[in-house]
Amino acid sequence: MALTNLAKAVIINTVTNEKITVMYNPEEFKLDQGNNFAEVGIPGLNAPPIQYIRGRLRTLTMDLFFDTYESQQDVRLRSGQIVNLLNTLPQTQAPPVLLFTMGRFSFECVLVDAGQRFTMFLRDGTPVRATLSVRFQEYVRVDITIQQSNAPTPPTLQNFAEGQTLSELAGTQLGDPGQWRQIAEANNIDDPFHIPPGTPLIIPRGGKS
Repeated sequence: MALTNLAKAVIINTVTNEKITVMYNPEEFKLDQGNNFAEVGIPGLNAPPIQYIRGRLRTLTMDLFFDTYESQQDVRLRSGQIVNLLNTLPQTQAPPVLLFTMGRFSFECVLVDAGQRFTMFLRDGTPVRATLSVRFQEYVRVDITIQQSNAPTPPTLQNFAEGQTLSELAGTQLGDPGQWRQIAEANNIDDPFHIPPGTPLIIPRGGKS
């Protein structure tokens, strides 16, 4: 879809409030998103079932065009403004959080990749035309993440598979094999090495304190 008739794309540094207006809007951009799944290892099955883990952060990729031939200036004076967004800031010791906007589209993100390709030069070798391939990754505020992680999660029920151990179950369901004791305590298990296959087990999933 052609994007040339939209308002100019702007990249805002939310730490310094600096606004960088691109020379030319990208002809197109690509917004990718997806989910992460994990295989649940159950002996005897030809294909293991998969379990939803979490959503992946969205990524925004595009090519930005710069041309300073008419002004005879080094094109890096313009493209370098965006490349410099990869640098860490003294006040945060991290690259800045950005807001990319174009028309009604906005995307809070950080810059993770920026590749420059120079295609025209002055007689003295100064580059005056460049294409900048950039990739932005969605930024999720930490306070929102903590608030969501503190919310209690109800326990689930899982059948104990033949050949499985409590530590394997804890690794799959809780992300930490060392939490097998929590499963044992929740199910009043005295001997974790002799659990009949098919036994339904409560998997505790409390929120973090």
